Amino acid sequence: MKNKALERLIFSLYLSLIMLTLISFTTSAFAQKDTLIAGFKLKTVIIDAGHGRMTNGVWRGASGEYSQESKITLPVAFKLQEAIQKEIPELNVVMTRLDDNDVSLQKRADIANNNKGQLFISLHCNSLADKTVKGAHGKKIHVPDRSGKGVLIVVYLYRRVGEQETAIRENAFDEVDSKENAEIIPNDPTSLILLNAFKDKYRKQSLQFANLVLNEFVTVDGRRSEGVREESIHVLANSGMPSVLVEMGYINNEEEEAYLNSETGRTEIVNSIVRALKEYKREVEQVTEQQ
Repeated sequence: MKNKALERLIFSLYLSLIMLTLISFTTSAFAQKDTLIAGFKLKTVIIDAGHGRMTNGVWRGASGEYSQESKITLPVAFKLQEAIQKEIPELNVVMTRLDDNDVSLQKRADIANNNKGQLFISLHCNSLADKTVKGAHGKKIHVPDRSGKGVLIVVYLYRRVGEQETAIRENAFDEVDSKENAEIIPNDPTSLILLNAFKDKYRKQSLQFANLVLNEFVTVDGRRSEGVREESIHVLANSGMPSVLVEMGYINNEEEEAYLNSETGRTEIVNSIVRALKEYKREVEQVTEQQ
């Protein structure tokens, strides 16, 4: 093959995969993933405050009895930014939204990619659709379903061929180029293998961080868990980096809406994410030091 730098990366990847088959898969096994880049350091985290106010004045996102998702995610995002800067000062934090105005999903992903983000955290509030019940004389009526409760973490599920590949080429391969002086050749077999390796790595690291966050919510904050799910979501699909979407709670549940609007609730949410981030940073950087 022509591209010697990429050949060395592929060879290293194969060795890493062989080693992985010899490791028992425990709850902490996500920490055993290769990072493909020797000496990798987590430097830039993207904080995405979900939704916002559209140009026609309508607030996007879910709503509860007295609050809107868009108005919760932004102050939590700022609080998270402040906490990261204090607790992990070596990390650069980039925000996708700085005010009430909505930002398109593609622009959010573009901000993440253009700033060479290495972890994308999108903050949201969950909600259930109205349920249909029988009213007087058997007539069907729609009533709010306020039974939803708990935290949910979403990571990207690869459903459509080609999704995330452009972002990975523009983001991850830049890092390869700076480290290895590698030439990325379109449709070159070596480049395609490396591209698939990055996709696999990002999926595993997304799950790794998602499980760390969920564990903090459940074991420290005592929150109910709805688990980690893989879904095909635009903003995650177009961000060339490990990415998670955090559903912080159900805004249309009376108890959880109060929690999401309280200083106590927001502080617990932020502190749990920061603890998970510290552990994630330690794990992904430790792996490269051991290789």
